Amino acid sequence: MSCPSLSYTPCLPPQSVFIAGLLLLSHWGPIEVTCQNDTEPIVLEGKCLVVCDSTPSAEPSGNALGMSVRSGTGRVAFSAIRNTNHEPSEMSNRTMTIYFDQVLVNVGGHFDPARSIFVAPRKGVYSFSFHVVKVYNRQTIQVSLVLNGWAVISAFAGDQDVTREAATNAGLVMMERGDKAYLKLERGNLMGGWKYSTFSGFLVFPL
Repeated sequence: MSCPSLSYTPCLPPQSVFIAGLLLLSHWGPIEVTCQNDTEPIVLEGKCLVVCDSTPSAEPSGNALGMSVRSGTGRVAFSAIRNTNHEPSEMSNRTMTIYFDQVLVNVGGHFDPARSIFVAPRKGVYSFSFHVVKVYNRQTIQVSLVLNGWAVISAFAGDQDVTREAATNAGLVMMERGDKAYLKLERGNLMGGWKYSTFSGFLVFPL
C-alpha cells in the first residue's frame, strides 16, 4: 500500500516536517513531503543516524531540511609526525612546545602545523595520543598534553640504558570551542625526528 503525499500550505517549520516524517515512516514506510514552492519532493525511507545541531551555522548544512546532518563522531581528526632531525627552535626553547613538521591527516584543518597546536572547533569529547622518542641514553624526558596552559596527561621515558625510548600516553578530554591543545616538553632535551614521534587526535562526539 502506498502512502499519499503530504502537502502543507503554508509549510510547517522544517523541524516539524522532519519529525512528523520520522513518525509516519515507522508506521507506513516511505513517504513524500512536499511544499507549495514547487520544489522536488523529499523521500524519507530506510534507516539513518540524524544529529540535530543547535548551532548549524558552525558547519555547512547543505540539506533540504535546513538542519545539520552528520555522522555521530563528526569530521575532525589530525595526525602529525616529527619528520626531520632538527634542533629545537627559538620558540620551542622558550615555550618548550614540541613541534611536528609533517602532517599526515588534518580533516577540518583544525591542527595548526606552524605552531603544532590543535584548536577545538566545537564543544565535545576529544581523544588524543602521543608517542615522543628521546634520542640519547642517560637522560630522562617528560612530556605533557597541555590544554589551555594546563597539563592534563603526562608520560616519561627515563631508562638510562635505552637510546630510543619513548614517552607515550593517550586519553579523552572535554574541550570547549576555541580550546587549545599541544604537547610540551616538561623535562629533558628533545632533538631529532626520523618519523618516530607522533601526535594525533580526533573528535569522539560533540556535546
